[in-house]
Amino acid sequence: MYKIFFRLVFKRLDPEQAHHLAFRWIRLAARVPVLRTFLAAALAPRHKELRTEALGLRMHGPFGLAAGFDKNAVGIDGMAMLGFDHVEIGTVTGEPQPGNPKQRLFRLVEDRALINRMGFNNDGSLRVAARLASRTPVFKPVVGVNIGKTKVVPEEEAVADYVKSAERLAPYADYLVVNVSSPNTPGLRNLQATEALRPLLSAVREAADRTVSARRVPLLVKIAPDLADEDVDAVADLAVELGLDGIIATNTTIAREGLGLKSDPTLVKETGGLSGAPLKERSLEVLRRLYARVGDRITLVGVGGIENAEDAWQRILAGATLVQGYSAFIYEGPFWGRSIHKGLAARLATSPYATLADAVGADVRKTA
Repeated sequence: MYKIFFRLVFKRLDPEQAHHLAFRWIRLAARVPVLRTFLAAALAPRHKELRTEALGLRMHGPFGLAAGFDKNAVGIDGMAMLGFDHVEIGTVTGEPQPGNPKQRLFRLVEDRALINRMGFNNDGSLRVAARLASRTPVFKPVVGVNIGKTKVVPEEEAVADYVKSAERLAPYADYLVVNVSSPNTPGLRNLQATEALRPLLSAVREAADRTVSARRVPLLVKIAPDLADEDVDAVADLAVELGLDGIIATNTTIAREGLGLKSDPTLVKETGGLSGAPLKERSLEVLRRLYARVGDRITLVGVGGIENAEDAWQRILAGATLVQGYSAFIYEGPFWGRSIHKGLAARLATSPYATLADAVGADVRKTA
């Protein structure tokens, strides 16, 4: 039924307009007590065998919402109601910013993909922190906070900008993510180079520890699929060296060639980050490479091209303790989370592994 609705309604709307409309409906539903209870029961049934411990946190399952959908922490309960075990909000920048000029979001329906050049449009870390501080949760998913660089801040001042956001947001984050991999902020990806990344991650770690003394706020870094293999290795080694808690692999890609894209060439040529099904192969390659390098020493989060339970299962076998999605939600609709959980539980039941934790990285270990 959702696919018919998508074809008749959402597909006819500007993608960003459709996003805001759908998100508004989700938030409204989450505010109605009886309705949200019914929807959570239907869309987010619990599977005990999928319970997951990661980053020192307990979750109902491994499946979460990637950053980008809820940029301003306005719909956490709604997304939990739809079955996401953790919700990563953001990307949040030190200062509020409108993002890039519209139109900045494009659907590649034939490829089950999106291209975005949103440009970190968000309310800024001060307002988002206030919103998180005043939140009275109905549902209690793990909440990650993804932080990035304010566009007008020069690259040489990036560390201070990230530190400002970390100090404001760390008290309300179950985990923090340093985003240095969006292609839509000039110069941002330069921060993935280890000589720039080391001082940045060290400063954010110190800021989080200084601001929140009662607990350790896990810190992760999100990397691009476009990194060369040797750069992926370098980030992995740096993460271990710094005692980082995790790596999220991967963000969107600027690549277009070799992905077998079937959509209108005019759309394909739009600048911005490509997400969705075409990213699946490279994202999985990066994840496998990371796990082969770091093993169980840090938590890996698989994201990029996850459409169904089989995709999620393959990420777990490749080394991901947690998996995230976003683009496929646009095409699959509100029953997507339910389908992922049901499929993962079925695959675990027929696998040789007693728990999901046993399955993490199993395919990589076999070939080691």
